[in-house]
Amino acid sequence: MAKARAEGDDDRGGDREAPGLAALEALYCFAAAVELTPNVAVHSSDRDGIVRYWSRTCHLLFGVAAREAVGQPLARLVAHPEHEAEFAAVLESVWLTGKAPLPRDWRVRLPDGSERWVYSSHFPVSRDGATQQVLCIEIDITGRKIDEQALERAGANFRQLFERSTDAIVLVRGREIVDVNPAAVRLFRCDGKHSMVGRSLLDFSPPSQPSGEASVVRDATLAAQTFSDGNLRYEWMYQSCAGESFWAEVLLTSVAIDHQHLSYAVIRDISQRKSTERTLTMAAQVFENCRDAILILDSSYRVAAVNQAFSDITGYAPESVIGQEVPNLRAGMHEQAFYQQIWDYVDVHGHWEGEIVSARRSGEVFPVWAALTAIHDGDNRITSYMAILSDITDRKQVEAQTRHLAEHDFLTDLPNRVLFLDRLQQALATARRQHTKVALLFVDLDHFKAVNDTHGHQAGDIVLKEVAARLVRCVRGVDTVSRQGGDEFVVILTGIGGADQAAHVAGSVMQAVSQPIAVGQHQVALSASIGISMCPSDGDDVDTLLKHADVAMYHAKQNGRGAFQFFSPQMNAHVVERVQMEHTLRQALENGEFLLEYQPEIDINSGRTIGVEALIRWRHPQRGILQPHQFIPVAEACGLMVAIGEWVLRAACAQARAWRDQGCPVVVAVNLSSVQFLHDKLLASVDDALASAGLEAQFLDLEITENMIQRGDAATIATVAALRQRGVQLTVDDFGTGYSSLSTLRRYALTKLKIDRSFIDDITRDPAEAAIIAAIIAVARSLKLRVIAEGVENAEQLRFLQQHGCDEYQGYYASMALASPDLNITRRPP
Repeated sequence: MAKARAEGDDDRGGDREAPGLAALEALYCFAAAVELTPNVAVHSSDRDGIVRYWSRTCHLLFGVAAREAVGQPLARLVAHPEHEAEFAAVLESVWLTGKAPLPRDWRVRLPDGSERWVYSSHFPVSRDGATQQVLCIEIDITGRKIDEQALERAGANFRQLFERSTDAIVLVRGREIVDVNPAAVRLFRCDGKHSMVGRSLLDFSPPSQPSGEASVVRDATLAAQTFSDGNLRYEWMYQSCAGESFWAEVLLTSVAIDHQHLSYAVIRDISQRKSTERTLTMAAQVFENCRDAILILDSSYRVAAVNQAFSDITGYAPESVIGQEVPNLRAGMHEQAFYQQIWDYVDVHGHWEGEIVSARRSGEVFPVWAALTAIHDGDNRITSYMAILSDITDRKQVEAQTRHLAEHDFLTDLPNRVLFLDRLQQALATARRQHTKVALLFVDLDHFKAVNDTHGHQAGDIVLKEVAARLVRCVRGVDTVSRQGGDEFVVILTGIGGADQAAHVAGSVMQAVSQPIAVGQHQVALSASIGISMCPSDGDDVDTLLKHADVAMYHAKQNGRGAFQFFSPQMNAHVVERVQMEHTLRQALENGEFLLEYQPEIDINSGRTIGVEALIRWRHPQRGILQPHQFIPVAEACGLMVAIGEWVLRAACAQARAWRDQGCPVVVAVNLSSVQFLHDKLLASVDDALASAGLEAQFLDLEITENMIQRGDAATIATVAALRQRGVQLTVDDFGTGYSSLSTLRRYALTKLKIDRSFIDDITRDPAEAAIIAAIIAVARSLKLRVIAEGVENAEQLRFLQQHGCDEYQGYYASMALASPDLNITRRPP
């Protein structure tokens, strides 16, 4: 798949912008400079003398086209008659030293037999410290040579040529300038001859030349060589009368004029050429050393030159691609029409860049960021193209890894909620098109918190990873298992036949989860509650299916856990009612809708009321008075139980104080939920309730369940002890329904045991129940605890309890729960 971006687009990735765009700008300058400089011919050759690059001006100068020159020996294209060995020696010195020799004039013979004079500069192009190619920059100086030769033949006419020459000519006697022509005055930007005559050329030179050598030392060396050889050509940095520096080419010659021996310097401004040389040299170095693959292509999209990185990245050697179409841009990875669209875009807009899929010579496919630029001549015609290819394999791998981390759970490596929702959307879309069914299984591990509490969170992580692995093994490859967080997982079953298949998978999941999991030296056993919703019968959108699966899972837990449950409309109605109740419960505290009713607790022997149990009721705005079992489970689930329990404590203590002030000092019993008992502010809320009511602690009896004291941990023991130290009484409610041992009861400073009503119902008819009650009373006596029985409804039950030594009772036989019970009535035993 390709991603295209035209020139001028702003959204460019930072990781490709630095190497891609910087190299693009430098190489564009290089290619444009070469093609747009009509007088400068540029070509390069390798160690074997084979031409690797041939500019458009080379074609004009030597009469050989690039496609015919590239790949051919340079000596076959351009001969140096009578100086072949000398020219070869110059090239050899570049390869051996890695340094550029001094430019010089050469007479060359072209393939058609004609001869020309060229001024040649040679530069090494290096990579990693080794010369890779020799770049040659040549200027046709045939016309100038003809002028020089004519000047030598026409000594008599020297003065006329001197005055009319377009080149600056300076006559020097010793070191003193004795005459200059008008061109020299213009070149050095002086007011007239008087500004130059009588001075030295060193006066128009900077202290040092760009090479770092002092100008005076370099000048002395060149003067001596000129005196010895008769003439010398060299390059020199001058300063004009205006103080501006410029590069010049100097031909210094000894001549005899009017029987006097003088020297004359023909000076030509080559600043523009030197600037071009610097640009070309720098660009050539960038071209050769760039880590991105760079190609120069002709107007027919055939390769004219490639850099070393191209071979390193693609595996293609330069000689195998020069003159050919770009091998890894040919059709194959993409349709041929795709590439033609790119070329058409470049022809119109000048630039294209984007992501394409390419192939190495080995056949390996890899992603590439390609930048293509058209190069125009002075007439705005496209003469060539430049392509920069960046291998983005590593970047794509990092992107893929980052995307994986963003879409998967860090612990189990399962799809997280983000990826899960995307896959569920796709599954539902496919189901609509193909008229198939999708099942959603909401899996919740039962009592997983106990694993963390008992074995630690590290063990919990081990269990979660193992459960994840087992869930994946229970489904097909086309299905999805996702961890939603904590101990909740969701499974998407796509393209299934119906509910039977979903039930089969749910059964497999439950069986897999139930197998023991090794955690260190321990074995952890779990169960799972699963809710199932089906598309389209239970909904055809993501939110509805998730909601209904969650509802079904909740009912599976309500029905005993360790089971799976399909969604039904009745479930949803129950959940809606529950949600509404949560909302109204939160308002009930603020609106003062709760009230307490009190059921008397009677001393069996005296018949007097010695205490009351506070029982909460909810005066619902629409449904009237609601009993605890109708709203307490909801309050516990939505986190309101602590706040409601604190209100009950305060209200009960306040009522007990009021009764005491009325001459009826009775103990008020308040039930504590497990959430309230374990809350870290329990002691503070008890102290606050007693203090605000002004009630002594001995008149408050807190009832806790048998399951609470079965924990037997240090925190539970400490809480019970702290309450007893305050003088608060403690009763174990619903005693007999749990599995408390005598040794467990001995660890707590309790006050009373309350026999659960389930044992009272059949004591007169079932000997086994009667025996249990007798045993409970005996246990209480051994622990020096009082015993109270709840749910007493007739005289036979009360008589049995009295005969077996029970201390107190409560129930409808004595009184139902009332907002204002009569505490002064004495009830005689039967």
